[in-house]
Amino acid sequence: PEPVDYVISCVPAVAVPALLEDAANKGVKTVHLFTARLSETGRPEAVDLEQSILKLAQGHGIRLIGPNCMGIYYPLWGMAFHADFPKESGAAGLVCQSGMISREIIQGSAQRGVYFSKCFSYGNAVDLNESDFLEYLAHDRDTRVIMMYIEGVRQGRKFFDTLKRAAALKPVVILKGGMAEAGARATASHTASLAGSYQTWKAMVDQAGAVSADSLEELIDLAASFYFLPPVKGRRVGVIGGTGGSSVLAADKCEQAGLEVIPFPPEFREKLKTQGVSVWDWLSNPVDSSIREDDSFSIGLLLEMMAQDSHFDLLITMTGMGRFGAEPGVAYEDYLKQQYRLDACKDKPFLTVVPDRSPGIKDLNNRTSKVTAEVRTALINLKIPFYPTIARAAFAAAKMIGYYRRLEPDD
Repeated sequence: PEPVDYVISCVPAVAVPALLEDAANKGVKTVHLFTARLSETGRPEAVDLEQSILKLAQGHGIRLIGPNCMGIYYPLWGMAFHADFPKESGAAGLVCQSGMISREIIQGSAQRGVYFSKCFSYGNAVDLNESDFLEYLAHDRDTRVIMMYIEGVRQGRKFFDTLKRAAALKPVVILKGGMAEAGARATASHTASLAGSYQTWKAMVDQAGAVSADSLEELIDLAASFYFLPPVKGRRVGVIGGTGGSSVLAADKCEQAGLEVIPFPPEFREKLKTQGVSVWDWLSNPVDSSIREDDSFSIGLLLEMMAQDSHFDLLITMTGMGRFGAEPGVAYEDYLKQQYRLDACKDKPFLTVVPDRSPGIKDLNNRTSKVTAEVRTALINLKIPFYPTIARAAFAAAKMIGYYRRLEPDD
């Protein structure tokens, strides 16, 4: 009996026209079509039915989300299409063509401390499409970072223009599905979308000023970087926390990503000497923590010194390397602050590497995995992004820097 604003259609496809008539009689403005088995099937009769549904909705002034989609996740109002979604709101927005991929993104992002303002799963996009949702999030004051998963674009020029406007206002990170031949075939049967060449797509995203992700994992890595870090334009990185070969590999991965692993400047090395660091002439960047011979050198001291040195634009530390050492009764948040002197490093963009420590099947109570979870929770509370490998941290940082540099190319 009360006014109805929004209808979710779970009826079979053939019953949708009757539902739309009922919705029109109630003055409904939007219908989300969870209903599927339409144009994505490739069957001519299903394609025709989808078009007739669109024309009927347009005749009644009703906008459609879908069909073949999960719809809207809006935690502030308690709207969700899975019962296990976080109730906490955040500053990330999501435009996602796939329903199950949207679930993976939302849950995977929450594990990294990235929460959402609004998310749209839009499926076949017979009416409202990726450009409409992107335009909305670009001007949404609750959204600072936009994530997208797209299989096909309905209107290429409109999307490019919308993406360019959006990326000038806030970071837009995009993962494109269906780039390989098999993926393109799967795309057609999933959301009735046409895939294009990777080179063309990548060039379009670059020209628009947005950021391309090459995997679901990188999409979340990039979102975490933009979510927690301030704008970074310099590529000079200080790396600390590895031992022996891991510090060598860290240097390789950072340079492969496009970061500059600069040597310690003479004045920095002289400051190490005046601080009484016994291995002042041996240390280099990345800092190999295994050469520590006494208490004159600690990771916290080196991080604080690099944070205060203008030669370094950002810092990456390999946290713990399996040796998390909080004393009993000490919260890991406090331990990390003390161990890495985070208060002294707060003015420098700071990324951490926390390796995955999954327990084996026979050891589900593995202590290391529990400690890793506690450390990651503490880092989220401290608003510090973390990554499972140095390579993923480096590539996320490099792409983030590229975005900010494109915003002000003459800087």
